[in-house]
Amino acid sequence: GAMSVDSITDLSDNASKLLEALQLSHPHELEPRRSRGKKKPLSLNPITWQVPRIVDRCCAHLETHGLQTVGIFRVGSSKKRVQQLREEFDRGLDVFLDEHQSVHDVAALLKEFLRDMPDSLIPRELYGAFLSTATMEGPAQLDTLQLLLFLLPPCHSDTLLRLLRFLAEVARHAESSRDPEGREIPGNKMTVSNLATVFGPNILQKEKPGEKDAGALNFEDSAAIILVLQRLIEHHHSLFMVSPEMQCDVLRRLFQTDPDVIEYLLRRK
Repeated sequence: GAMSVDSITDLSDNASKLLEALQLSHPHELEPRRSRGKKKPLSLNPITWQVPRIVDRCCAHLETHGLQTVGIFRVGSSKKRVQQLREEFDRGLDVFLDEHQSVHDVAALLKEFLRDMPDSLIPRELYGAFLSTATMEGPAQLDTLQLLLFLLPPCHSDTLLRLLRFLAEVARHAESSRDPEGREIPGNKMTVSNLATVFGPNILQKEKPGEKDAGALNFEDSAAIILVLQRLIEHHHSLFMVSPEMQCDVLRRLFQTDPDVIEYLLRRK
């Protein structure tokens, strides 16, 4: 006797919130295979891929043009050009970033956006919980981080995954290498540790930008932020993957409590 549901708006508020928190995923959904201009829903997640255009465009530009740029995210940029790009995105324009844009300008724009979000990418109410994982080790640390990631709103979760996937790619190009002809390809020198140092304070914020004591972190908090972001970059693929066992457990419980949600998920799948 489950009700027939064709739209998420047909569900009750409680069931809708439950769906948003579910965040079930499959391995192929973590790969960047989505065609430009198409928003393909996740197979067991009725919420479409929610990444702000500015984040996705900046990451894509830097993946294409900036992976061999030495000191990316540490070299200065043009404040005037960054401000112009920021204003264009703020006006909702379809900003196209190509090889004519400076890598350092786009890198600065991405950092600014993350720093100035009204609510930080990892919500402030979870700041203490995430930092507490810095004192843990091994599987316990990763298991706790994964459970905390499950608490993120879908938009924050999707955006954080997009960013971590990008940062891991930058770190893979940190060291110099050689092409098939033996020519040296310079590394960008941005290791996981360096990236965590740059991005940590922008992603994990205790206070809102501009508030009293914002940006004034003690040494312990700063070290913990860097360590936590390092772990997120290094293990992002497994941390964002819901195990089959957990999926089955969630679906079994839903079958008993919210059969209409099961009906909706099956229709979407």
